[in-house]
Amino acid sequence: MKLFQMADPVRYARMTSDELRATFLLETLFSPGSIELAYVDLDRAVIGSAVPLGKPLELQTQPELRAEYFLERRELGIFNVGGPGSVVVDDTSYELDKLDTLYVGRGSRQVRFLSKSAADPAAFYLLSYPAHAEFPTKKVRFAEIKPVELGSLETSNKRKIYKAIHMEGIRSSQLVMGFTLLESGSNWNTMPPHVHMRRSEVYFYFDVEPEQRVIHLMGPPQSTRHLVVADRQVVVSPGWSIHAGVGTKAYGFCWGMGGENQDYSDMDPVNIKDLR
Repeated sequence: MKLFQMADPVRYARMTSDELRATFLLETLFSPGSIELAYVDLDRAVIGSAVPLGKPLELQTQPELRAEYFLERRELGIFNVGGPGSVVVDDTSYELDKLDTLYVGRGSRQVRFLSKSAADPAAFYLLSYPAHAEFPTKKVRFAEIKPVELGSLETSNKRKIYKAIHMEGIRSSQLVMGFTLLESGSNWNTMPPHVHMRRSEVYFYFDVEPEQRVIHLMGPPQSTRHLVVADRQVVVSPGWSIHAGVGTKAYGFCWGMGGENQDYSDMDPVNIKDLR
């Protein structure tokens, strides 16, 4: 399991593009036939992927967790961006098609990932935080989520927000998770931007075409920088940083949060004219 240690706003101001990418961007997830994990010291998040092929992949505990099994003190969100697959939690199997989400509660001892076809494998994005309470494992299908529509074509940010793990949906200890799909012709996400010191956020970009990119804006509102992000890459966003982006073509992204509260609307907005 790789270790990522976040920079504070002071160090951030002096970082090169390579240093920014090495600190805030996970570039090499989703290797076929394997599980990959990264431990981020920000809110003790674990970010990962599982791409099973011909045989199941089992989520193992890691030495850094000092735990008998991975979810001994943690909870887990799973989001499928690939072909049909399933996740077996202890003795129960949950089928996940593309854009389906599964929450796995603390205390689940065994988690295994399977693809229906190795030729069209599932691609499971994983996001885990420590949990102080146990909530039941539960699945929500893409078709079951009523989206919230925001933005407009005039401002190039017409989009639909799908909340999966949140206070009015699948309950959790601290994890909040969902995804946003942009309409064709819209490229901006999360604009106008905001910060929230009470929670860190993790952005997972998907369905970015091979020749396209997303320009992810980050940093304090008066000292912004950017990361150029490709398909299936992940940006870690500290509470002091804005998190917005614009793509060269429409795309999707999965957002996940952990921290002090689960209030989705808890944001400190930033006026676009005040950005520097």
